[in-house]
Amino acid sequence: MAARLLSLIALLLALAAPTASAQTYGVPGHQVDLLKGRLNTRCHHAGRNGVRRVRTYDVYADDLPPSFEGFRAVFLTDTHYASRFSSRTLRRLRALLLELKPDALLLGGDYQEGCQYVQPLFENIMACQPQAGAYAVLGNNDYERCTDLIVQTMRDNDIRLVENDTASIRRGSDRIVVAGAHNVFRRRETEPSPTLALSPSDFVILLTHTPDYVEDQDISNTDLALAGHTHGGQVTIFGFYAPATGSHYGSRFLKGLRKNTAGQPVIISKGIGTSRYAVRLFAPSEVVLLTFHSRKAQK
Repeated sequence: MAARLLSLIALLLALAAPTASAQTYGVPGHQVDLLKGRLNTRCHHAGRNGVRRVRTYDVYADDLPPSFEGFRAVFLTDTHYASRFSSRTLRRLRALLLELKPDALLLGGDYQEGCQYVQPLFENIMACQPQAGAYAVLGNNDYERCTDLIVQTMRDNDIRLVENDTASIRRGSDRIVVAGAHNVFRRRETEPSPTLALSPSDFVILLTHTPDYVEDQDISNTDLALAGHTHGGQVTIFGFYAPATGSHYGSRFLKGLRKNTAGQPVIISKGIGTSRYAVRLFAPSEVVLLTFHSRKAQK
């Protein structure tokens, strides 16, 4: 009874959250506005059915080509399948992705809690068949076990691994770039950002498992970074304080829309699954939906 009451309070707090005003990030001539929409919650129990929670962002950018106006991408991270994120909720996630119909699928790492779960996970999330493809990085969990299997299964399911690499999504003669950080838990072993080799005129999305990367490394030419790893604290006190964050910056990059010292935006998703303990408290699971808008197309 007490657990249900806590979950109900968390759900009411989420629904009561107002729509955020637009925030502008970046350097001169390289501006991105992000407007976070109201949380879309369609579930009766925020923790157990968390894959019905969709957190939406509208991204307005100077250098997004006009042909990408309205481009939609779903960002999924930290499934930790099968933890609290079970086979039943995997089916719900599959149905949600089919409903959202993203143009692209972006994956942030920490996919599994056992090698036997790798294939069913990727087969289900790729059922939505994103027309512009799927792009992924690995998380620290994925380096601990099953790494070769994960990489091969991604290849078998047409998921492009962009670890320390870049990939172009094209519409006619235009393109946007998805870059991926080789981002392990140990800071000294983390490699430089592949975005350094890109042009400031490119529109670049950087995938990194841990949000610390955007502060630890120079991510020049990045318009928007996407990260996970923190689970929003996973266990928090009314969503305001997390005893454990998984970040050496404490709560600075815990969840939601943040920026690094250089003023570049990073969205940190609370992810879907759990690690260590199969419990979430005031840190419910979520799927992130990004809709991109070109300022050039609006002039």
